[in-house]
Amino acid sequence: MTSSARGGLKLDDQLCFALYAATNAVVRAYRPLLGELGLTYPQYLVMLALWQDGGMPVHDLARRLQLGPSAITPLVDKLEAAGFVARGRTSDRRLVLVALTEAGRALEDKVSVAQQSVVCRTGLSDRDLSALRQDLKDLTDRIAVFGAMPEDEPR
Repeated sequence: MTSSARGGLKLDDQLCFALYAATNAVVRAYRPLLGELGLTYPQYLVMLALWQDGGMPVHDLARRLQLGPSAITPLVDKLEAAGFVARGRTSDRRLVLVALTEAGRALEDKVSVAQQSVVCRTGLSDRDLSALRQDLKDLTDRIAVFGAMPEDEPR
């Protein structure tokens, strides 16, 4: 008797698999569009943060993208080599500031076209897309709070 016949774990019933598959589908939709502009999907996320929030220290960028600082550094390295961002020191020499270059700012309009193309491919209305995004943000927040509980506390 298989595990599914006994009521065990089923792949298609897993939230994590549905999120994983949806994420992969979205990234695959972005990949060729961003590739034409010289960006990978993770680099696109860095650029989005900079377009929205402006230049910031590397550690703030990492926090904004919910990544470790060691994951940000190679992304910034490649974006800097491509001429989209520049790094500099602040008055606090320990902080490395990442800021858009003119070429990085100019890229925003082109990336916007790619983003709209992917949104269109979802087939979701603006309202449904907004609701889905909010549900995912809420899920992330709930899991983050739950995950922050001490190990010895009952769940």
